[in-house]
Amino acid sequence: MSEKPVRVTVCRGCCCGTRRKHPGVDHDWQLQRLRALAASAATRVEVRTSDCLDACEHSNLVVVHASGAKPVWLGFVLDETVLDDLEGWLAAGGPGRAPLPDALELHRVTPPARRVWAQRRQWTDDQHV
Repeated sequence: MSEKPVRVTVCRGCCCGTRRKHPGVDHDWQLQRLRALAASAATRVEVRTSDCLDACEHSNLVVVHASGAKPVWLGFVLDETVLDDLEGWLAAGGPGRAPLPDALELHRVTPPARRVWAQRRQWTDDQHV
């Protein structure tokens, strides 16, 4: 049985991937670059898009999933340097297989469901003080 690919989900919905919010970013080129990486024989990467990942304040958003590892949510994926770091990490194996580079750690964001849960917990904790 072959190893499952690392899945890269690129948000391209309401504001991520739009010229309205990020006019200086070539969103189509970003997606083409990630798809070229996925097509290379050296990696096991699958790229897909999503309409909205509900973290618009962090656009452009990319989520990297690997079997047996927690998904890694990356925000502000807006330039070539971030894509260079992302490609290098994916080529090394991605989540659970290679450590997240320090440069990408700066782009890590909290997923919306966890953020809401933490806010609710804080609100509950404040009520019991």
